[in-house]
Amino acid sequence: MALHARTEIPMGTLQLDGLSLPLFRFNTVVVGTGCAGYNAADTLHSLGVTDLAIVTEGIGMGTSRNTGSDKQTYYKLTSAGPQPDSVHDMARTLFDGGSMHGDVALVEAALSSRAFYKLVDIGVPFPHNRYGEYTGYKTDHDPRQRATSCGPLTSRFMTERLQARVERKGVPVFDGFRVVSILTDGLPAARSVGLIAIDMDGYNERTFGLTVFNCTNVVYATGGPSGMYASSVYPESQTCATGIALEAGARGVNLTESQYGIASTRFRWNLSGSYQQVIPTYVSTGRDGEEGREFLDDYFENSRALVDAIFLKGYQWPFDPRKLGRGGSSLVDLAVFIETRLKGRRVFLDFRVNPTSAGEAKGLKLEALGGAAREYLERSKALGGTPIERLLAMNAPAYELYRGNGIDLREECLEIDVCAQHNNGGLLGNCWWESNLRHFFPVGEVNGTFGVYRPGGSALNSTQVGSTRAAQYIAAHYRQPPMSDEAFAPLAMPNLRRVLSIAHSLSAEDGSGERGRAPLRLRLDYQKRMDACGALIRPLEKVRAAIEECVRDLAFFERITRAKGAAEMVSAFVNRDILLAQFAYLSAIAEYIDKGGGSRGSYLVGDIEGNALPEHIQMEGFFANLDDGALSKEVCEVELKAGEPSCLFEWRPVRPIPSDYDDWFENVYNAFLQGTVIG
Repeated sequence: MALHARTEIPMGTLQLDGLSLPLFRFNTVVVGTGCAGYNAADTLHSLGVTDLAIVTEGIGMGTSRNTGSDKQTYYKLTSAGPQPDSVHDMARTLFDGGSMHGDVALVEAALSSRAFYKLVDIGVPFPHNRYGEYTGYKTDHDPRQRATSCGPLTSRFMTERLQARVERKGVPVFDGFRVVSILTDGLPAARSVGLIAIDMDGYNERTFGLTVFNCTNVVYATGGPSGMYASSVYPESQTCATGIALEAGARGVNLTESQYGIASTRFRWNLSGSYQQVIPTYVSTGRDGEEGREFLDDYFENSRALVDAIFLKGYQWPFDPRKLGRGGSSLVDLAVFIETRLKGRRVFLDFRVNPTSAGEAKGLKLEALGGAAREYLERSKALGGTPIERLLAMNAPAYELYRGNGIDLREECLEIDVCAQHNNGGLLGNCWWESNLRHFFPVGEVNGTFGVYRPGGSALNSTQVGSTRAAQYIAAHYRQPPMSDEAFAPLAMPNLRRVLSIAHSLSAEDGSGERGRAPLRLRLDYQKRMDACGALIRPLEKVRAAIEECVRDLAFFERITRAKGAAEMVSAFVNRDILLAQFAYLSAIAEYIDKGGGSRGSYLVGDIEGNALPEHIQMEGFFANLDDGALSKEVCEVELKAGEPSCLFEWRPVRPIPSDYDDWFENVYNAFLQGTVIG
C-alpha cells in the first residue's frame, strides 16, 4: 500500500464472502491530485476539516501536471491598467458563452481574485510589473485582457505549490489507488457514502486489491473524460472517471460541449498562442512522410487571408464553426482534419521556413500581413527571420518545452492533429459545486461548469474556485464523522459483490488459456469510435450506430476483455468507465441533434465526407446548419440508467445572473457573522 504523509491511520476490515478487505474512515476523501484536488484538501484543512485524505491513481498522472500551451492561461478579473472591469462584467462574459448558469458565473468571477492571489502568495510565479500590477492579455472569447500566465507550465506550477502545502499539513495521500465505484445510500434523495478502489500495490488474485473508504463527503477532482478519444491532447496517463459517477446517480450536464483544437501528437501539447502567431508552415505528407506539400493555400483565397488565419489561431485556438467563413481561422482546423481523417495523410508544422506564399528568406512579406498580425509581430520585435527565430524572440520557453521533450523545432517538423482538449460540460453541480448526489462534490474539469463557449484559461480559475466553494460548504455543514461500520456495511455490500464478480470474470481463462482481448487494444477501438462521430464532426446516423455499439460492448464487457495482473485489471475498469461515459455523451449528442441543435461550440453537426473542398467553400450549405442560439438559453441534464442502459434527459432554463440580492454592507456583515452566508 502506497501511503504518503501520516502513516498511522486506523484501518478496519470489511468481511465479504470470507475475504477481509481494508476499510478506511474519513470525514472527506478527495479523489485526484491536480490543481482542484490539492486545493480542496488544502482549503479543507485550513478551515479545520482535518479528518481527510486524498486518493489518487497516481500523483504524477493528471492533466494539471502534464499539459499546457505556449503560455498556459489563467483567467481572472482584471488587475492592471486603466480598462474598467467588475465582477459582474466578468460574470456576464462567462454567462454569455451560453448554457451556463448565472449564479455559477457570478461565483467564478467573484472568487477569481481570491483564488489568484492565493496562488501568488504560495509561490506560483505570475508576472507583475514594477508597480505591482499583474498585467494581462487577450485570450479566446475574452472581451478584456483578463488572461495571465507564468509560461507553458502554469498548471504544473499551481499543482506543485499546492501539493507542497498539503504535504506540510500532513494530509495522507493514498497513491496508486484507482477508484472503481462510488457508494451511495440508495435512497431517492441519494447521497454518497464512500468509495471502492483497487490498491495496485496490494493487488492479489483473491481480493484484487479492493479497498473501501467510508466517508461523509467525496470531493471528486478526477478531470475530464480524456480516455474516450484517440486524438487527444490530454496526457495518456489520464483516462476517465466520469462513468462511475454517472452510474452512481450523479447527473451530467452539457455533455455535448467539448473543445477541440490543433495539438502535437508525439508529445501531446496545445499549439495555441505563440506557436501560431509566429506563422509556421503547414505541411501535409503521405503516411510514409514523403510527398510533402503546403496545403493551406487550397483553403484560402490569398496569402494574406492564410497568414491572418494562422496568426488568429493563437487567439482563437479552439475550433469554432462560426469562424469557418471566408478566411476564418477555424478553416485551418478543418483543413488539418480533412487531410488527416478523410485523406489519411499526416500533417506537420515546420518552424524552420516561412510559408512559401507569404514569406521569403529574410522574413515574412509585409504585404502578406494583416494589420493585427503586423502590429503584434512588430511590437514583439519578431517580424523577420523564420518562424523558429520569431518564436525564440517572443517566447523562448515555448521552444525549450519541446526541446526538453526530445523535439528540437530548429531541426525537425512537428506532427499535429485536431485533438480533444477540454470538456466544458461534465457532472452537475450547484453554486457550491455539490452534485444532485448529496455530499458528492465534482470540482475542476469533471464539473460541468461551463456551457458552449468559455474564455481560455477560465478552466484553471474554476479548479480553484470550485474546490474552494466545496471546502467552504463541507466545513460549514458536513463535518460529521462517517457512519458506523454496522450501518455502512449493508450499503457497501451490493457494489462490492458486483465489482468483485467483474474482477473474477475478467481474470478467468477458458480451457485454452486464452480469453478476450487485452484492455488497451480494446480501448483504441472505443476511442476511434468517439473520434469518428462524437468529436469535431457529429453525423447523427453514425452517433446512433455508435450508441448501439456502446450498448453491445457494455453487455459483453466481461466476455470480450481479458485482464491479468494489477495493471490490466485497472485498465479494464478504466475501459468500463469509458464505455459508461461514452454511452452517456453520445446519447446526449443524439438528444441535442434530435431537438434541433446545430453546429456550435467546437463541433459541426453533420457529415462532411464527399465535400471536396475548396470551392469557397463547397460546404456553404453545411455551414448554414449553425445553431440559432435558442438552446444556449437551456442546459441539458442527463441521468444515466446504467443497468439498462438508457439515459433520461431534462432541459432546464439557465438561471440568470443574480441581481436582486441584498449587498448592503451592514446586512452582509451580520449575515456573515451569523453563519448564514454559506448554504
